[in-house]
Amino acid sequence: MNETKERGDSILWIEAFGFSLLIALTWVTEVIRIPYLLFDEPFEPNWHRAALRSIVILLVWTWVHLATKRLLKRLHYLAEFLRICGWCRKVCHDGQWLEMEKYFNSKFATKTSTACARNVWQRENKNSC
Repeated sequence: MNETKERGDSILWIEAFGFSLLIALTWVTEVIRIPYLLFDEPFEPNWHRAALRSIVILLVWTWVHLATKRLLKRLHYLAEFLRICGWCRKVCHDGQWLEMEKYFNSKFATKTSTACARNVWQRENKNSC
């Protein structure tokens, strides 16, 4: 769980870095005159264009950040579920499929014993008579 949370935080940092780089490139383009240097276009500094681009990038960044946080929250929620095989009733623990008794012994340090549920006991006693 902790590893998943750390990985999620690193995803958000990478997103933040990428969008910050886009905003920085928007302003550097205006300062260094990249279109003029690359394409010999006439230089007309347009700070309004850079500001508008920055605002659009910030809006997209906000939407992506919120969507990513929502998905990561859902991922953390699902990672807490205990996976149990529907056929053999084994439990997945640390990448290994263990029998239920071994799982409880390794995870909770509790001893297990066999028993019979009341409804099963009644059903089996009716069938034997």
